[in-house]
Amino acid sequence: MKKLVPLKSIYAFVAVAETGSMTEAARVLYVSHSAVSQAIKSLEQQVNKPLFQRVGRRVVLNAAGKRYYRKIAPALEQVIEATEELAKTPNDHRITLNMVNSLAMHWWIPRVPEFQASAPSLDIRISTLTGPFDIEQEGVDVALVHGKPNEWQQYYCEKLGDDDLVLVCSPALLKNQTELTVEQLVKQNSTIGVFNLRRQHDWQVWCDHYQIPMPKFHSNLTFDVSIQAVQAATRSLGVLVTHRLFVKDDISHGMLVELGKPVANPHQDFYFVCPKNKLTQESVLKLRVWLRSEFARSDQSSSINTTNDRE
Repeated sequence: MKKLVPLKSIYAFVAVAETGSMTEAARVLYVSHSAVSQAIKSLEQQVNKPLFQRVGRRVVLNAAGKRYYRKIAPALEQVIEATEELAKTPNDHRITLNMVNSLAMHWWIPRVPEFQASAPSLDIRISTLTGPFDIEQEGVDVALVHGKPNEWQQYYCEKLGDDDLVLVCSPALLKNQTELTVEQLVKQNSTIGVFNLRRQHDWQVWCDHYQIPMPKFHSNLTFDVSIQAVQAATRSLGVLVTHRLFVKDDISHGMLVELGKPVANPHQDFYFVCPKNKLTQESVLKLRVWLRSEFARSDQSSSINTTNDRE
């Protein structure tokens, strides 16, 4: 029987080769410096030759070490990947789904009962990272993206629906303003704004469509995130231009009123994004089918519903 190489020696060898330091390798592996040193010494005794040489304070591979590393490193990576893949198998029905806070709060949560009825075996965990990020590094399986596909070119990316901007306010704000146009409503009420990189153009796009000047924003009514601005609108603090999907359920429940007609947002749409290898996973495919149907249903209901036209 061939003599087996202890796996801890291989881990130590690769860590020292990649960090150039036994101290740093020990930190990466969460072991002591002496444990790393002993593992390297044991490996060198087994192959009967040194694998490293000292250059100043660093430890670098010699010629034999470089040849050994070129064969060992990919093999170790395969072992790690196979182990991680096998470890995930029992939780195949658990999916981490990322979306922005406003979408999670105002769109996803109201639909949880419907989703549970449609796919009772799936366990969806919500995360709310914003902007482009490394999906796999962050432990995300699927992202419901509000943005543009060029930000996710390395992943599978499928458009789910268009993004519309709408002007909304609390019904209480309209008690004595029932005959006003949208321009008059904006002029006569406080305006609520969201000013982050992804929302900073919302008001401008809407105003350009209606050919009205940008309003002045009032003290204490500008926010970093949409969820805060929507809350301010429901509290009758002013009028707000926001994304229709963020407030669709608030409108249907009478908490907000949609004013005028929706305006197509040229800067963002809604996309299903996931690593390409996830498309073979049954749970991911089930979620994709449900999201497709839900967005199609939302688009259909939006085209059927008549809006309160105040132009």
